[in-house]
Amino acid sequence: MQKGMHTDTERCVRAVQSKDARFDGWFFTAVVTTGIYCRPSCPVVPPKPENMRFHPSAAACQQAGFRACKRCRPDTSPGSPEWNQRADLVARAMRLIADGVVDREGVPGLAARLGYSTRQIERQLLAELGAGPLALARAQRAQAARLLIETTPLPMADIAFAAGFASIRTFNDTVREVYALAPTDLRTRATPRGNPATSGIQGIPANPAGALTLRLPFRTPLNPDNLFGHLAATAVPGVEEWRDGAYRRTLRLPYGHGIVSLTPQPDHIACRLTLSDLRDLTVAISRCRRMLDLDADPVAIDDQLRTDPLLAPLVDKAPGRRVPRTVDEAEFAVRAVLGQQVSTAAARTHAARLVTAHGEQVDDSEGGLTHLFPAPEALAAVDPASLAMPRSRRTTFTTLVRQLADGDVRLGPDSDWPQTRARLLDLPGFGPWTVDVIAMRALGDPDAFLPTDLGIRRAARELGLPSTPAALTARAAAWRPWRAYAVQYLWATDSHPINFLPV
Repeated sequence: MQKGMHTDTERCVRAVQSKDARFDGWFFTAVVTTGIYCRPSCPVVPPKPENMRFHPSAAACQQAGFRACKRCRPDTSPGSPEWNQRADLVARAMRLIADGVVDREGVPGLAARLGYSTRQIERQLLAELGAGPLALARAQRAQAARLLIETTPLPMADIAFAAGFASIRTFNDTVREVYALAPTDLRTRATPRGNPATSGIQGIPANPAGALTLRLPFRTPLNPDNLFGHLAATAVPGVEEWRDGAYRRTLRLPYGHGIVSLTPQPDHIACRLTLSDLRDLTVAISRCRRMLDLDADPVAIDDQLRTDPLLAPLVDKAPGRRVPRTVDEAEFAVRAVLGQQVSTAAARTHAARLVTAHGEQVDDSEGGLTHLFPAPEALAAVDPASLAMPRSRRTTFTTLVRQLADGDVRLGPDSDWPQTRARLLDLPGFGPWTVDVIAMRALGDPDAFLPTDLGIRRAARELGLPSTPAALTARAAAWRPWRAYAVQYLWATDSHPINFLPV
């Protein structure tokens, strides 16, 4: 896979003719004779090559006047891996759009966050994606509307505003244009008996208590062991838990809060969301996908890592490992500091104390979740003397939360990775390990590497790799740009419990 693949007509035609699901989300096929657009793996008979047109986004297809295929539902394909593996302007803009910034702050707000003019943003997105920020946000609203129509009994007026539309008329017009069906027809089609309260998307029953139930698609293979195992092993009591085969946690969202339950299945992640404000739906889905690294391209990643003969057996044994990330970048940075030079159990204890003392309480009727993780503003007001940690780490903690609260350090989807790394390294108590683990799991840098990590060094020795940080870094150059994934394979060889020892 590569940037701008939609311009390689011959390769795109081969992918469509072979119905290769690995290409879903990389490009979309518009068919001029039918006026519809599909994902590459659409099960219908492939159209003639001369009738195919290839676009880099669903929004570009919609801009060109095509409507979504009712058979393959291209709006539900995994997202493009590019936006989570790149740190340039377009990738940062796409991450912000997925996080709902255009709906909340408009295009000027998007541009302000990125430090560019609205004209520059629009020009670059149009050049690479065939659609500007408004069209991309509109496509996202249409997808959210369809999800709510098909999985909830909410009145259409409530769905319109929950999905981010400014008026019911715009909602109706957009749904008709994108899906060639009126909203009520979409609901009838998805629920033959006309009762959306008892059925859900693609056959998953919706929760009658008001939770939204949906599937999060991903590219295969996916190995859930390291992904959910790591999240469960480091879970902060009250904020996260592993219950009945599902990872559950609380979410701090722009309009309110939520609770999500995520259960691995062979071909999807079952997701159940309870939201205090339905306007947070698309943001919650985007953050959960990002936490589970569901838009990754595991075939391309594993193929690169297999070129190292010492890594190849690890990849072949359990392919498709993902990098466990986070739904809240500031939260993860704070937890990384709490975990410096202590065991996983001690780090969880420190975090749980902060949560109990300073987190906002939530109700959870299904389990043991009690709080949101404290926001940086709340942590900046904590009395340093109340923190049960060494003085030097106390200084690191208070400096970090103050800078996060003031906006001097920004860790969101709009962050510039090299600039953020440099700012973190300037903070007291921040060494390469802390900065790289934040880069890997909070910023989402797929090439972040931890050569000083004790688990990585133990695994390197067992495999016959160089174990000194400098020599291991030199060997790992061949794994770029996927060194964060190599870390997951190396960690999997280490039977010792996770210990956050370096700084």
